[in-house]
Amino acid sequence: MKILGIKFAPLHIPLERRLQTLAAGCWFTTLAFGTFIGTFIWVYVFFTRFWYLSVLYATIIYLEKSKCEKGGRPIEWIRHWGWWYYLKNYFPCKLDFVPGLTFDPKRNYLFACYPHGILPAGPFNTIGSPYSEFSKLFPKFRVRLVILHQHFFIPFLREIAYGTGGISASAKSLNHVLGSPEGGYIAVLMPGGAVEAYNSRPGQYRIILKNRKGFVKLALRNGSPLVPVISFGEPELFDQVEGRTLRKIQESIRKYLGLAPVIFSGRGFFQYSFGVIPQRRPITTVVGHPIEVTKIEKPTNEEVDELHKKYMQELENLFEEYKFKYLENPKDIHLEFE
Repeated sequence: MKILGIKFAPLHIPLERRLQTLAAGCWFTTLAFGTFIGTFIWVYVFFTRFWYLSVLYATIIYLEKSKCEKGGRPIEWIRHWGWWYYLKNYFPCKLDFVPGLTFDPKRNYLFACYPHGILPAGPFNTIGSPYSEFSKLFPKFRVRLVILHQHFFIPFLREIAYGTGGISASAKSLNHVLGSPEGGYIAVLMPGGAVEAYNSRPGQYRIILKNRKGFVKLALRNGSPLVPVISFGEPELFDQVEGRTLRKIQESIRKYLGLAPVIFSGRGFFQYSFGVIPQRRPITTVVGHPIEVTKIEKPTNEEVDELHKKYMQELENLFEEYKFKYLENPKDIHLEFE
């Protein structure tokens, strides 16, 4: 039903779908505005008679400042929140992988995932979530989602970052997980980072990879197999406003906050034309074969370049093979590298 050009949702929608929409809205609002909300609450409490609670919380944050670089501290009751189940089924998010895929629970793996999207939904819901197919197929692995370092210092938002199995996006943090002698860890990294969100728009798969080689060096130093991962449908969740002047302003803010402040448009709770909720579009995350890596404590530039080139080729091959299965007009869409 359309009124004044706005497409409204039908009145009679099953409760299950309503809960899925609510979960998606809460998830995106928390990630997009959690920094502001958490900081505001902390400051507000500080100027009340309960100021000591803010001081106590700040002390805890300080004492745990290195926890995010030492494997994190997952909280099972947060990891198993019911809204993760509804979030996964909202899009829905599904997992696919190349035939014969296996992982050795005595080794550690680095999953390098593309594209980042406005806020990546695919890797979390298909690999990192306890409701994912991946957790059921490979229950012996401890999945660690690599998140911006500053998120672990934002009041309240940090609890979700820790609770869902997050670790800091730093070399020290990744070395700690990938270098674990007992094995069984999977670090899920988005090498394109927040800046790649600028490229996220429907029908486009433009990723930032040509000069992103730090994750390759970490894989070499730890001898961790490098796994190419593609999430089809990730760019379809939002449209966004573009402009040269706007981009300069966005970059200034991003360098300060770490987040790409894109001006996006999704849908609302009761209408489909605009809003902060991602569009209900299917996302399928495809996991490729691990690229074997020989441990080199001090890899040369040539060795890093060689593995980086191989990863780029494997990622492109994975995209080209599966795009015919999961994309509309696949012949017109290619993986673009920046």
